[in-house]
Amino acid sequence: MPIVINSNASATSASFNLSRANDSLRSSLERLSSGKKINRSGDDAGGLAVAYKLESVGKRTKATVQNVQNALSYLQVQDGAMKTVGKIFDRIAQLRVMADDITKNSGDVENYSKEFVELQIQLDQMNNEKFNGVSLFAMNGAPPSNNGTKGIVAYQKTDGTPGTYQKFGRTLQVDPGSSENTISINVINLEHVISYDSLDPTKVQVNAAGWADRITDFSVSLMMVVVERIADARAENGAEQNRLMQVMEFLEVNYTNMEAAHGRIMDTDIAAESTRFARNNVLVQSGTAMTAQANQLTNIVLSLIN
Repeated sequence: MPIVINSNASATSASFNLSRANDSLRSSLERLSSGKKINRSGDDAGGLAVAYKLESVGKRTKATVQNVQNALSYLQVQDGAMKTVGKIFDRIAQLRVMADDITKNSGDVENYSKEFVELQIQLDQMNNEKFNGVSLFAMNGAPPSNNGTKGIVAYQKTDGTPGTYQKFGRTLQVDPGSSENTISINVINLEHVISYDSLDPTKVQVNAAGWADRITDFSVSLMMVVVERIADARAENGAEQNRLMQVMEFLEVNYTNMEAAHGRIMDTDIAAESTRFARNNVLVQSGTAMTAQANQLTNIVLSLIN
């Protein structure tokens, strides 16, 4: 091999290998410090695209889960209110039965009627109950707030005649990727639930405030119809709660799986990367030493000249 001074192939090769090892070392440092296997699109263009889409779907899924949780809370509060309504009607029915006691005088019955008026006022207040400013209940001709949907339901009155009432709901999107997969959350028409639809209003005595003030105007059988409607409304509420819990479980499983898939693409294997870092660190140190050694080869020429 000739001895030359204008070129040093060994030093060039050693310098190239040192630069490549140094780049690998920097990449390992970046992966270890960030915890990510892909830090820029050039690292893995296809993997980054898939990971980005998975991350986007995951965020929408998480938001949908939160919406479902809030809807479940809404239904739970609604059921609690309906439980109170049921207790009120249980008390009204109890007062009505007590008013038939032959040992009670007119003053006793009047006292029962006074409590009956107060219970009616409380029922009216229940109509206005809200969850975070959103109506828990609706009434005929008064749709619920926040864009409630409306439908007409036919039913049979207690006297056998046909009747209709308005049914309201709110649409809940349960698919983070499509607006077509929805659930309708029932907004109970409390006016219908607690109404005596077969009662002739002309035969009911009312006070100046518009409340029926004579409990004996109402039969126990009519009150039992209301109790039955309350039970049906709470049963529907419970069915919706169970469905939402299943939806929420499904979405949470989906979210977990997408997070795992995203992690497999993006996350650094710390053990493997630490091994590569140690290897690249050794290569950088040895490359530095060999580059310095190769740069000394041309000094041999000086010894020949001297």
